Amino acid sequence: MASLFPQHPVPLAFGDIQGCREAYQRLLSKAAPSDTTPLWFAGDVINRGPESLATLRDLIALGDRAVAVLGNHDLHLLSVSAGIRKSKKGDTIDEILAAPDAADLLDWVRHRPIAHFDHGMLMVHAGVLPQWDVATTLELADEFHRALRAPNWKETLASLYGNEPNRWKPKLKGSDRLRVVCNALTRLRFCSAEGDMDFSSSGGVDSAPPGFMPWFDVPERGTSDITVVFGHWAALGLIIRDNVIGLDSGCVWGEELTAVRLASDPVERTVTQVDCPNCRAVVD
Repeated sequence: MASLFPQHPVPLAFGDIQGCREAYQRLLSKAAPSDTTPLWFAGDVINRGPESLATLRDLIALGDRAVAVLGNHDLHLLSVSAGIRKSKKGDTIDEILAAPDAADLLDWVRHRPIAHFDHGMLMVHAGVLPQWDVATTLELADEFHRALRAPNWKETLASLYGNEPNRWKPKLKGSDRLRVVCNALTRLRFCSAEGDMDFSSSGGVDSAPPGFMPWFDVPERGTSDITVVFGHWAALGLIIRDNVIGLDSGCVWGEELTAVRLASDPVERTVTQVDCPNCRAVVD
């Protein structure tokens, strides 16, 4: 007997594309989602790969079907556009900034969320502090959304750079509060059980500084009751557990680009990958 209730299409989530458009198109074709499948992107959709502008246009053309959270490279694009930061060697964002419709493209990026929750899954770019449950994460993400979409967004963005404070406290206010939120959701890899963030290492799990661990391995973390989908950590590679899906498999470093079908039942989740031999970033 057919269900009396409509079934929501299962999302297909992509790891960090970083302007590797050709690999993304091959992966999309290989995964073969239906025209109604929501496509989730775990941030860093541009920069370092050869086709950042075209990749950005592809995602915008998807309309509401595309759900993309902000990554550190996406925020870097906004900062360079605002004169807060300068382009780095290896960046591939100049073509976006020079596009005739650059203002519209940047406006689309600026209005992306920094966290997204649906289907019992939370998607962020990097990680979630162990002291935060889903409700807290979404409340803080909403504070960040509103600040980045406000008229004084450039001042807000300029205040976000820095590693301190490196621990969440509910009484934090102003730029300190938003900086912790931004750093956790777009830069976090390792933290202590108490939630102290470390940004000194970007290596694999075995590169954790003493007293630190991958954020998702902290015992009794607040989001352990749902599935967290994230990217950002190329050295970690693809990781799939019942309540953790790490999608950055290092495409921009010449490795692989990954998509995962986000079925509610972990047993039904499927992985699709393509090789990325032609998308190696220029290293400083």
